[in-house]
Amino acid sequence: MGIIWTIIIGFIAGVIAKFITPGDNEPSGFILTTILGIVGAFLATYIGQSLGWYRANEGAGLIGAVLGAIIVLAIWGFIAGRRRPSV
Repeated sequence: MGIIWTIIIGFIAGVIAKFITPGDNEPSGFILTTILGIVGAFLATYIGQSLGWYRANEGAGLIGAVLGAIIVLAIWGFIAGRRRPSV
C-alpha cells in the first residue's frame, strides 16, 4: 500500500510543481509527471534528512515533494535549455 501512496503523492506533487513553474522544456505525460513528483519527494527527503529536518525513517510530505519537484524541474530546464541548438 505504501508504493501506491508514493505514486499518488508523486503524481499530485508533479502536477502542482508543473503548474507553479510553467515552461516549454518540462516533461509531459502521466508517467513523467509521476516520476517527477517521486524524484522530487526523494530529493526533498534526502535534503531534509541531511539538514536534520526529518528523522531517519521519516519522509517528506506533500509540500516537501512539491519543492523537490520544483528543484528537479529547474535542473531539467537548465539541462534542456543548454541542449537546445541556438538559432
